[in-house]
Amino acid sequence: MLAGLLLSGCAAIPGFGPPPVDAYDITAATPSKEGRRLTRTQILVREPEALQILDGQDIAIRTASGSIQLLRGARWSDRLPNLVQSSLIETYQRSNRLGGVGRPGEGLAIDYQVIIDIRAFEIQVESGYAHVELFARVLNDRNGVLRASRDFVATAPVTGNGDQAFIMALDRAFRIAAAQIVNWSIEVM
Repeated sequence: MLAGLLLSGCAAIPGFGPPPVDAYDITAATPSKEGRRLTRTQILVREPEALQILDGQDIAIRTASGSIQLLRGARWSDRLPNLVQSSLIETYQRSNRLGGVGRPGEGLAIDYQVIIDIRAFEIQVESGYAHVELFARVLNDRNGVLRASRDFVATAPVTGNGDQAFIMALDRAFRIAAAQIVNWSIEVM
């Protein structure tokens, strides 16, 4: 037992165990508080759909040749779809334009669902930009009719070097797209 405890401590010693990995979050946007207010409307934000490469904790880098590599030494703090869902919910809440916002299982009397497909969430090495593409649909939950759909594409330059610069650019691009989704979707409900 003592040997097991001693060996488990070796991971903290440089040169032993796997290299450290930094975990990152994305942050919620601050959308416009102007525009249509639906104070009696409650919405559900589903967990977004994504291709397998974007459905985990890996951070995608698209090389000049078009191949996708994964950022070494860094990852998302949770699965990317969970982070996008949580940040979108917080962005809707910050708008103060709806009666309620939640995820499945929270017991809201849902009027609309916001359905997101993550089509791109990557650093494009050749251009030096973060590229985020989210396809959004607004579904009337009362009658099952698709109210509207739209593709949102946002980019942000990578300023600086290293993992931190990549993450900051992805975060900026996401916040642009998230604010646009919130403002647009409230207008079409």
